Amino acid sequence: MPTVRSGPRIGLTAQLAVLAALAATVGLSPAGWLVGVGYGVVTCLALNQGLHRAGSSRLGPADRVTLTRAILVGAVTALVVDSFDRPAPVGLLVTVSAVALLLDAVDGQVARRTRTVSALGARFDMEVDAFLILVLSVYVAPSAGAWVLAIGAMRYVFVAAMVVLPWLDGPLPPRYWRKVVAAAQGVLLAVAAARVLPEPWTMLVLVAALAMLVESFGRDVAWRWRHRPAVAPEPVTVPPRLPVRALAASSGGSVHSDWRP
Repeated sequence: MPTVRSGPRIGLTAQLAVLAALAATVGLSPAGWLVGVGYGVVTCLALNQGLHRAGSSRLGPADRVTLTRAILVGAVTALVVDSFDRPAPVGLLVTVSAVALLLDAVDGQVARRTRTVSALGARFDMEVDAFLILVLSVYVAPSAGAWVLAIGAMRYVFVAAMVVLPWLDGPLPPRYWRKVVAAAQGVLLAVAAARVLPEPWTMLVLVAALAMLVESFGRDVAWRWRHRPAVAPEPVTVPPRLPVRALAASSGGSVHSDWRP
């Protein structure tokens, strides 16, 4: 296993510090601690593995912003798990989520301005976004309905489908609307979590979020279906054509001279 680099180690240390701060202020159950620490460890190991594969020894400026977002998502995760046993501090949960969502607009700009755009940074950013959406959908689902979990699970179902349908895997053409939809999911779920709207409006917001997501994923699936690799037909083996004399000799008789295989 590669040596754990300083960036992921610092991130794990910061995650533990944030969890300790939550425990000291609003309280944190053993389950919240366990899931929060587990999230921090998995994030540390996955990021370290990504750096190793990329041949990089440290995080870039934009990666540090994304790591900060990941730590905030870890705090949201712990609070959501804690809410299974007791009422969650909604104001704190929504505030931390909002800061993480705002920073999502920062790391991309930092990467472009410092010319440190990388495949690792893009993947790290996407995974943090996806997990925050999943966690927020888990928090909202008990009050809005289990169907809300489809918002958080859709990206992971799409990834799992690539194993069964390899043509789903591969690069997609850039599309600005895809970024808008991804950003809107977190914002709309945070609004639903804040419970600042009447229930019918909250349901409408969540339905709109799911509809946007289905449309975006549906368009990507359709594009990949149209551009899936063509399956080459299996070659047909044709037996060699024998001379007429050879056929006659092998059959012990005569063969008509006009015979064709």
